[in-house]
Amino acid sequence: MALTIGVDVGGTKIAYGVVDEHGAILERGLRHSPAGSPEKMALTIADAVTELAARHSVEAVGIGAAGFVDETRSIIRFAPNLAWREEPLREKVGELVGLPVVVENDANAMAWGEYRFGAGRGESHVVCVTVGTGIGGGIVLGGELYRGRWGMGAELGHMQAVPGGRACGCGNSGCWERYASGSALLMEARNNAQADPAGAAHLLRLGGSVEGIQGEHVTEAARQGDRAALAAFESLAGWLAQGLADMAAVLDPGCFIIGGGVSGAADLFVDRVREEFAARLTGRGHRPLAEIRVAEMGPAAGLVGAGDLARLR
Repeated sequence: MALTIGVDVGGTKIAYGVVDEHGAILERGLRHSPAGSPEKMALTIADAVTELAARHSVEAVGIGAAGFVDETRSIIRFAPNLAWREEPLREKVGELVGLPVVVENDANAMAWGEYRFGAGRGESHVVCVTVGTGIGGGIVLGGELYRGRWGMGAELGHMQAVPGGRACGCGNSGCWERYASGSALLMEARNNAQADPAGAAHLLRLGGSVEGIQGEHVTEAARQGDRAALAAFESLAGWLAQGLADMAAVLDPGCFIIGGGVSGAADLFVDRVREEFAARLTGRGHRPLAEIRVAEMGPAAGLVGAGDLARLR
């Protein structure tokens, strides 16, 4: 059985594990992410790989990393939450561990994991949207991971949804993630509570004040029927549906997969997303309707996807 090691690098932690050809994780570990030091990061990843390789016969390593990865899947051009700038991560880690290494964007790795072993099974054209603090994404077309000419495709959260709209950390304004992410959900809930305190009784009780309201409070209050929290989820669903409809007009996938932290509250919004998507789709009534599914693999998708991509290098 061909085994690989998948590594999922985030701003605060590094998850890693041995992945078999069926997407099962045979052993896994977790380490602190030294986000401020590229050298320490490479050493930490290499040490984690060496630890597992000592107990398993592995053939390659796949690293999923939050940032722009070049077309050769070796250099991280830029990572907003890590100190990587033109970082030759594949070369550094490969020299330290003595194994072939593939580097991939973390959202691409997550999308590949869901496509191969999770909610995308059986589909050849899949768009995965990760809804968390921002919006990430990955695209599989005809069974191939779409990366773009320079490896920087599928930055779905930075499609412009509102010209001249809310400022975004990417330097532009009006990006989709400023309206359809976990951060947007929280902002909407706080605004609703400010405007309608009577309709936000549960939210304000949980948060103590408008400023004290956090993401988990919005979900809990919505489950309790809080009017302000439910309205925030309604807004999120509308913005998500519009973005998916726009992507369907360009990519025509068989299914969309919604993942990321906010997908844990999918029962509060995904049915509404499906309704709004059908209503906003161009050519509606005269074309097949893409399915909208909730991700199945949770946090393991990125690790498994990275490991599988290393196998298919």
